[in-house]
Amino acid sequence: MAAYFEYIFIFAIAALLGFELITKVPPTLHTPLMSGSNAISGITIVGAIACARLGEGFLSQALAFLAIAFASINVVGGYLVTDRMLASFKKKEK
Repeated sequence: MAAYFEYIFIFAIAALLGFELITKVPPTLHTPLMSGSNAISGITIVGAIACARLGEGFLSQALAFLAIAFASINVVGGYLVTDRMLASFKKKEK
């Protein structure tokens, strides 16, 4: 039971640090950071697929599915934002 409190504590600290980091980032850096987070979400997808394959029981399968779904949404959204940013730098034809 004590291990669960350690995991909750680590999650809470990570959430607070993540919130602080995100609120301190200037708007001009949001899009490049979104591109970088695509790589991290790709790693999350691979890890979640491994957990889905190795996990036993409904809870582990459900959590792995949610991790795959949310990370996939993040990857697709990141690529859409990056594509939109890159399109804004192209010269418009007359």
